[in-house]
Amino acid sequence: MFTFLVWCLLFVLCWPLAIAALFIYPIVWLFLLPFRIVGIAVGGALHLVWSVVMLPFFVVRRLGRI
Repeated sequence: MFTFLVWCLLFVLCWPLAIAALFIYPIVWLFLLPFRIVGIAVGGALHLVWSVVMLPFFVVRRLGRI
């Protein structure tokens, strides 16, 4: 919603730039898509490593309550 309001303001102030932004935005989005996918994959891998490292502590804590 904020992006749309900024675009509307840009359209009022400088409509040729706003029209250019309409065409450039999808190209930039497609260019950045692989970086988002890599970020999700790296985040998942780091979460998996963190879970494997912390598993013994969780098991010890759980057994201590029994």
